[in-house]
Amino acid sequence: MEFARIGFRGTLPGTRPARRLVAIPAVLLVLLAGGCAERNPDPVPAEAATPSSTVDLSTLPEATTFGRTPRAPRDPDPQGTTDGVVLRVEQDIAVYDSVRGKAIARLPARQFKSPTWVPIVAERGDWARVLLPSRPNGSTGWVRADSDRVRKARSRHVVDVDVDARRLVVFEDGREIGSWEVGVGKEDSPTPLGRTFILASVRETVTDYSPIILPLGTHSETFTTYGGGPGTVALHGWPDPGVFGTASSDGCVRVPADALSLLRSLPLGTLVRLR
Repeated sequence: MEFARIGFRGTLPGTRPARRLVAIPAVLLVLLAGGCAERNPDPVPAEAATPSSTVDLSTLPEATTFGRTPRAPRDPDPQGTTDGVVLRVEQDIAVYDSVRGKAIARLPARQFKSPTWVPIVAERGDWARVLLPSRPNGSTGWVRADSDRVRKARSRHVVDVDVDARRLVVFEDGREIGSWEVGVGKEDSPTPLGRTFILASVRETVTDYSPIILPLGTHSETFTTYGGGPGTVALHGWPDPGVFGTASSDGCVRVPADALSLLRSLPLGTLVRLR
C-alpha cells in the first residue's frame, strides 16, 4: 500500500515502510473514545494570487477536527470521487474561499500529532481545492499548491462505505481488495454522508474496544461532542461481532479486525466515501 510519487523523492509518511503509529495523550483518546474531480483549464496568473507569506496565519481559525470554518465553501460533489492526488501540508498554510479569494482558515501541518494529508478535489492553475477536517461537514478550501509549504502525492486507494447496506469496500487502483459487513450509526445518530478522508491513526491506550482508531475528516450531525471531544467520526474495531451488519453506533463505522488491519495500512488522506 503506497503513494505514487509526484515530482519529489523520498519515502512518504503513510506508506508502509514509514508508517508509524503515534501514541496520543490519554486526554485526546478519551475524547475519541466517547462515541463511536472538478477541473477548470483556465490558468490563474501567479501575480493575481495572494501569497501565504502576506497572511497573518495567527488570526485565522484552525481547520482541524476541533475547529470550525463557517466561511469555507461546501463540497461541490459530496458523492464524487477524485483522481487520488493528496496534499501534504509540511508547514501551516492559509486556506482561501476561492481562487484569488479571501483567507478563511489555517490548515496546520499536523492533526492528532499525525502529518496532515488532505485530498485534492479540484485544481485550477497553481491552486488546489482540498477537503478540510473541520466543521461543518463538507468544508473545502483553496490553497496554493505551488507553495514550498506543501507537496503532492497520489493514493491508490478509496474506501467506500454503503451506510444503508452496512458494507465497507476498499479499492486499490479501482480493483476491490476487501469487503466487509460493518456497523454504522443508529437511526437517531446516523453516520454522516459525503466524501471525507482518513485524518490520522491513533493507538488506543484508554479503552480496549479497538487497538487502533482512524479518525475521519467528518463529524456527527447529531452529537456536538463524544465524551467532551469534537464528535469526530472514525473507523474502528469492535469486540462484539454481533454489531457488524447492524445500525448500532453513535455515528462511527465499526469494522472487523481484518478490515481494520487493512485500513490502518492505507495512507493518510485516502478518500473515504460515506453514501
